[in-house]
Amino acid sequence: MSARIHTTNYVNTFIAVAQDCPVDTAEVPVAKAAAPTIASLHHDLIAAAPYAHTSDDIIFETYAIRAELDEGEKDAAREAFYAKGQPCLRSSPLGKRYGWGTHHDAEGRVALVAVGTPEYERLSHDPNLTQTRAMRSRRV
Repeated sequence: MSARIHTTNYVNTFIAVAQDCPVDTAEVPVAKAAAPTIASLHHDLIAAAPYAHTSDDIIFETYAIRAELDEGEKDAAREAFYAKGQPCLRSSPLGKRYGWGTHHDAEGRVALVAVGTPEYERLSHDPNLTQTRAMRSRRV
């Protein structure tokens, strides 16, 4: 009997920035000298290949880079990683702090959408998409 695999994927969904996001225009997160941040990894992975990867791909690849896994370790590590629930992109600093919404298409692939742009406005009002927000940074 195999373990239940959890997912962070969304389908036909737009995740708008958090209500308490401090920026009005999207900012590219800057990687720290010692190691890339979660925000910079999420941004770089999604921006490099819009609509090429699912949320699960982005979340796991971020983990793999930070854990310094080599290619031979990734398959088993991914199965173990998703054997328990993981935070989804709603908890990413991109939507909480840096002003990036995420659009998840019909196949669950994700792209970044900068707050304040016409594309952000269009997607945030699209009745064919499930609308949600990034998680707040502070409690209400």
